[in-house]
Order: sequence, then C-alpha cells, then structure tokens
Amino acid sequence: MALHRDPHTSATDPYFGIPLCLQTETRHGWVWAYNLEHLDLIRRFVQASLREGIPWHDHGLKMTTVARLPSWMQHAKNRDEVLRAIDRIHASLVHT
Repeated sequence: MALHRDPHTSATDPYFGIPLCLQTETRHGWVWAYNLEHLDLIRRFVQASLREGIPWHDHGLKMTTVARLPSWMQHAKNRDEVLRAIDRIHASLVHT
C-alpha cells in the first residue's frame, strides 16, 4: 500500500483510510508525518545545508524515507516554508 496520492489533498493512512493527525498544507502541497520521530527526521533533513554524511545515510530505511520526500520539500528555496509548516504541526499538538 502506498501513501503517494494527490499532493493537493490531505494525507490519509493507506490501510485505514483515516486522515493523519500530523499534517498541514503549504502553497506547494501537504507536509505530513506518521509520528513525531518521522516529523523530526523530516525537520533535520530539511534544515541540513549539506546532506552528505548525515546519519540518515547510515540507515537504508531512513534514507529511503527522506529520498521519497517531494522534490519541492528538498529544494533549499522552500526550506523556510517547510520548517514553518513543521512548526505549525508542533504548535497544533500543544493546543490539543
């Protein structure tokens, strides 16, 4: 089962079909994560100015995870927008 779907609609779990709690929309598409560890991995990847030799390269599974991020999330020009989206997700957890 793949989660890959229309980037302009909210993310849903591929098995249960329910919306993911950790998600927010940007002008490029949705930023979503399954859990806080996944969200932190995305944050660390997006924040990194140099992505070679960083711990996710040592773990095949984690590298696959960040390699599958949409290209717009990997572009440095969108870094601030993606990080703001991640901050919005964290803020929504504090207020719930």
